[in-house]
Amino acid sequence: MYTIKNYHFAESVDEVAALLQKSRANTVLGGGTWLRLGERNIATAIDLSHLGLDQITETEEEITLGAMVSLRALEQSTLLQTQFGGLLARCVRHIVGVQFRGLATVGASVASRYGFSDVITALLALDTEVELCPGGRLPLAAYLQQPPARQLLVAVHIKKDGCTAVHTSHRLAETDFPVLAVAAARCKDGSFRISVGARPAVAQRCQQAEQAAETNGPEAAGEAAAEMLQFGSNTRGSAEYRKVLAKVLVTRALTELAEKESLAR
Repeated sequence: MYTIKNYHFAESVDEVAALLQKSRANTVLGGGTWLRLGERNIATAIDLSHLGLDQITETEEEITLGAMVSLRALEQSTLLQTQFGGLLARCVRHIVGVQFRGLATVGASVASRYGFSDVITALLALDTEVELCPGGRLPLAAYLQQPPARQLLVAVHIKKDGCTAVHTSHRLAETDFPVLAVAAARCKDGSFRISVGARPAVAQRCQQAEQAAETNGPEAAGEAAAEMLQFGSNTRGSAEYRKVLAKVLVTRALTELAEKESLAR
């Protein structure tokens, strides 16, 4: 368990950023689902609930997910059920249970760079940027490559580029962490975005698989993902097993994507 010396309701994102810079013992509270499992002394716990970051908003160009949007909100949003082939609503459906999804937040999932994150896997297959304070906006893929910094992840912005996307995963049990997760999207220009997560490292796009999908089809893309990505071992599966799964799941995702596009015509 953790201990908190001071509890503070932030009134602006700039105030949060200043508190994070002031002391490494100051911590932003997301949903608290994983924080409670660790042992740490928190000087000031920063509550974001007064900042209005729990909203899903839409403009003509993009959809914005505030940092405090819950995974349950992703699942239930009528907007997200119709955008991107329902990818974001679908990708969270196996995550633990409804009570957990009602607490866990988008911001905490992305900022923590969880290797098992279905949310990051799905967002990487879309044209996604993160908004940071300080730091402004940058592509999600670039953000994930940077070392963790004392920044507040304010929101996630997703371009409405007309892509269709799917998510698939393999789990040992319905609500367990994924052994491997895959998201694939096809853009209007015919190009693909393919991301593989729970390797068990944080999700990563595979450009070789994307190119193979364009030129040689789903099976070739699956083989490229298996060969080009690095996989590790943990209690849920070996690196060798994940490599086999990558070929199967990438092929399956692209096949499902083609079927979905065919039905939409």
